[in-house]
Amino acid sequence: MPRRPPRKPDPGLDLSRHLLRLEALPAPLDPAALFPGRAPVELEVGSGKGLFLSTASAATPDRNFLGAEISVGYARLCAARLAARGADNARIVQGDATFLVRALLPDACLAGMHVYFPDPWWKARHRKRRVLSPAFLEHAGRTLSPGGTLHVWTDVEEYFREALAAALETGLFAEPREESARPAEHDLDYHTHFERRTRLAGAPVWRAALDRTSTPARSVRQELPPA
Repeated sequence: MPRRPPRKPDPGLDLSRHLLRLEALPAPLDPAALFPGRAPVELEVGSGKGLFLSTASAATPDRNFLGAEISVGYARLCAARLAARGADNARIVQGDATFLVRALLPDACLAGMHVYFPDPWWKARHRKRRVLSPAFLEHAGRTLSPGGTLHVWTDVEEYFREALAAALETGLFAEPREESARPAEHDLDYHTHFERRTRLAGAPVWRAALDRTSTPARSVRQELPPA
């Protein structure tokens, strides 16, 4: 059974290879250049403590995984997970994932994108802060290669339906495929810590995979200031 990570990174760990600062990255950014091997790259938007990034990169060594997390503390915890096992195919960027996608990543550079349990921003005046906005989904389609997949999981049905409708409105994605949950084999056998908490509470989770079609995307990379 996997051991739980410490609440703070081991001060003896060298995080320099796995922890990247958003403001230090070039624009445009070739995400494959961040890794020693030129494998397909998948991006996780909002990596939290790094459970998905760590487990996915270990389970799929023929792919590279890039995460983005705005919280400094969580980004460091994520980097510590990766550094502790010497993960060559995973990196975490500390910074705003929406800026990374909208302003730094070039067209068709990703094989996959994962957005798990984004903040629903319940209040009407805060809805513009939702990650899965029409503008972001346009950029998701732009940065995904044809045949790549956008994975969306959330515990808020209204947000889920709204996001899927906006994704289809871009004209860049096929009809969503349902992704099913599998039984957890141990305490950390979940995609993310938030999924673990939600499923243990017996709350429903809505999941979908949207495959990128071959429809050309508008080149709309935005030169935005960091949030």
